[in-house]
Amino acid sequence: MSKTAYNSALGMLAKREHSCMELHTKLIQWYKEDEVTEAIAKLTQENYQSDERFASEFIQMRFNQGKGPIKIAIDLRQRGIHDFDLSEYDFFALAKSIRVRKYGEEPPSERKEKAKQQRFLQSRGFDFEQINCSFD
Repeated sequence: MSKTAYNSALGMLAKREHSCMELHTKLIQWYKEDEVTEAIAKLTQENYQSDERFASEFIQMRFNQGKGPIKIAIDLRQRGIHDFDLSEYDFFALAKSIRVRKYGEEPPSERKEKAKQQRFLQSRGFDFEQINCSFD
């Protein structure tokens, strides 16, 4: 195994958590496939790399950014994470606080304005139930 592939990956992990897929995608640009695979396997075995830890931190970061569960799930799958739990997060309260922060406490009286606010929340990754509850 090339120490440089391992060291490069370790340096990336020192800055922030990465999924296995992210590390592989970055390392494969400079190193051979077998070196990359071996480096990632060793990092995982030593618990320097953990997809579970990455998913947990990623979900918390996106939640704090005001992203909904649909967007978070899509982003995680794009990073190679398919097993995660969003149940401990209150996306109903988040959708409401995002809507209130952007548009104010008062629900819109016109259909056109309500539709605009709904589209905004939908673009943030909230589902229709969470969006509708944000107007209560």
